[in-house]
This record gives sequence, structure tokens and C-alpha cells, in this order.
Amino acid sequence: MSSPCDPQHAPAGDVGAALMLIDSRLKAIYDDDHQTDSEQQALTDQFAASLGPGGFEDMLDGACTLIYMFMRWLRMAYEDHDKDVIECVVPHLVATMRMMPKSVRPETIPTMAGLVIAAGTGLSPSLWRRQYGYWTKDEMNPLEATAFLLAEHINRITDDRSFATRLISDALSSVEEG
Repeated sequence: MSSPCDPQHAPAGDVGAALMLIDSRLKAIYDDDHQTDSEQQALTDQFAASLGPGGFEDMLDGACTLIYMFMRWLRMAYEDHDKDVIECVVPHLVATMRMMPKSVRPETIPTMAGLVIAAGTGLSPSLWRRQYGYWTKDEMNPLEATAFLLAEHINRITDDRSFATRLISDALSSVEEG
């Protein structure tokens, strides 16, 4: 029986816009000459405002699609080593988010862990979240942090600072060609 949270029923959203934000954050962290957090946040806010209401919803769905794709890749990578992706990723993600109290409010961490667990078990994070109502303003930074931390985790285990971005870019390119 198909779940109402099956990814085939989920909108992909604007994966390109979400990836651009995550890639920008990754580059800012990896680059020694990176912008300050306030400069980065101002650019992010300006970009989000330019999207308009429909575009912003599309970017939220795109961020959830990124989370799903990152967790799918991680699940396959960990299964190749007889490890469970939930056991390996979620505790690290939660611990890292707890160290980010300015960006991630403690009460949002269970929702972000739920998104990752949903994705890790093959469910759509956006449809899983939608069952609990609309996104709140307090969940925006944690959602971005979740996608960012998963991308950074992938980059770290592959020892390639652009692997996660390339993984999604390649997937988007193959869809466009097909």
C-alpha cells in the first residue's frame, strides 16, 4: 500500500534555488575569505524576497527535495558498509543543531530530525511535514541548516568539498536531458 507521504506524490519544488543557497553556505564555510554571517544572511533574505510567495513555497519544497536526495544517497552509502543511515546521521545532526542556538531554536530540532528520518525511510520530507500544518518562520533557518548539514556530511565522507552540490547538479542535468 502506498503512503500519502510517498515521494511520487510530492512536489519537487525549486531544487535549483535551494541548491544555490546551500552551495553558497558551503562555499562561505570552506572559503577563507568568506562573507560574514550578517552579509550572507542579508543576501539570503534579499534572494528569498525576490522569489515572491509562490517562489518561496517552491524553494521550501526544493529544500525538502534536497534533504530527500541527500538522505537517499547517504542511505545507499551507509548500506554499502552495513550501517543504518538513521543511526549514523540523525544523532550527529541533532548534536550539531543543538550547538547552533542562534540559528536553530531547540523546539525546532525534533521537526528537523523528523524530516531527516522521513527521508531516510523513503518518505517525502515535505509531505511528512505538511501533515502538521504550514511551515513556521522559526523553522526556516533550521530547514536550511538541515539541508546544509547533510550536504556538508556528504562532502566530509567523500573528502570532496563540492560532491553534494555536484551530486544534485548532475541529477538535475540528467532529468533535463531525459
